Amino acid sequence: MAKIKKISKSLDDTYLIGSEISKKLKKGSILAFFGSLGSGKTTLIKAIVESLEKTSQNINVNSPTFNYLNIYNLKIPIYHFDLYRIKDKNKFFSFGFEEYFSKDGICLIEWAENIKDILPLKTHIIKMKHISETQRELELINL
Repeated sequence: MAKIKKISKSLDDTYLIGSEISKKLKKGSILAFFGSLGSGKTTLIKAIVESLEKTSQNINVNSPTFNYLNIYNLKIPIYHFDLYRIKDKNKFFSFGFEEYFSKDGICLIEWAENIKDILPLKTHIIKMKHISETQRELELINL
């Protein structure tokens, strides 16, 4: 299991890391984001999505906390999950969300710890930790 640790010292650093990550993604990629509130998960996802699109199209990337899933219809569809309010895998299954794991897009899953035992083996893990007002620690696993 390959692990890389990075420290983001600013919003610009986070966007650079997001751009680096986006270059490694392809159809079928699944990224699971772990971390507490304020650790920067949504910001990193926004950076990844904007880097993937590489156009001037204004993409409104927000955490889909109340509807669980946002779909960004880009060249490669992006399925952005926020599972903060899903506390067990049964609710995830009841919505049929596991079908997105095998679709022709990229899954970005916030609060993946809530379904960690059903994540596919090919899932890339990103653990994020709040260090200070401007700094975040990122641990990239299998990416």
